[in-house]
Amino acid sequence: MAAPSASASLNATTFSPGEQMLLTVTYSDPDTQQVTVTVVVTDSKGNSSNPVKVNAVIDPLTVTVTDDSGRTWTRVSDTGSVAVFRAVA
Repeated sequence: MAAPSASASLNATTFSPGEQMLLTVTYSDPDTQQVTVTVVVTDSKGNSSNPVKVNAVIDPLTVTVTDDSGRTWTRVSDTGSVAVFRAVA
């Protein structure tokens, strides 16, 4: 099993106290798989329902952000491959 990969960047290299910090994290995992399950119900006379599809992700990823000052990072958005977090300097 391959390990997930991640890269991160801040919107600036220096911040004044109270200034907004934005952290962008790009991440992926080659082992993550999308699966589609199709269900059809058939009765004893051979009548069948329309197919119903349900999607699932096998081995989903979770992004966690911490820093050494104990600052709280709040998720602003997450597409499943790019997440943006916000904190105050």
